[in-house]
Amino acid sequence: MNRDSRQARPAQKGRTGLGSEVREEGLAAARKLLLAGGPAAVTLASVGAEIGMSHANVLHHFGSAAGLQSALMGSMINDLTGALDDVVTHLKTDAAAPRSIADRVFDAFDKGGAGALAAWIVLSGEVEHLEPVREAVRELVAAIAAQSDDPGTEERVRGAVLMMAVCAFGDAVIGPHVRDMLGEPDDAMPALVARMLPMFLVPPAGG
Repeated sequence: MNRDSRQARPAQKGRTGLGSEVREEGLAAARKLLLAGGPAAVTLASVGAEIGMSHANVLHHFGSAAGLQSALMGSMINDLTGALDDVVTHLKTDAAAPRSIADRVFDAFDKGGAGALAAWIVLSGEVEHLEPVREAVRELVAAIAAQSDDPGTEERVRGAVLMMAVCAFGDAVIGPHVRDMLGEPDDAMPALVARMLPMFLVPPAGG
């Protein structure tokens, strides 16, 4: 009975007309594979095996292995957009908000796998596949800036996003080794970014 169920599953997943659902299921499987085995584990074949779909069907929905990795990166960055929602409001009303925001961003790049995947894409030379990141970052800056009436907010937000993204990326890729050299705790960089974040997002007194 179990064998019959497993045999029936690929045929069901091979149906057409469920493109968005298949993409979401494929991205969820790709993220699981990324966290378990690193970027090299995210292939069309491995994703297909995970969701019971042929290599050709996964190829149809993502176009290529690079397209799959690009879509996964975009999905991860969109998660960051959610993590930073209402950031300006929180910074003005909650003293603990900077650390909470920094922890979410660093977790996305480290535990969420976005840092390793971004490094993989860049080192492969396929930087055009970071386009979903570009669009998501633009939307993030615009969404945060829209919460403030201060005309200087957008410039400060761009600086804050740049600082957090580069720091979180670097910390995910090489942070453990540098922290070990310096004898710093695992949360050293999120703590540092949390102290710096209000300087970027809160207008100067009388400004």
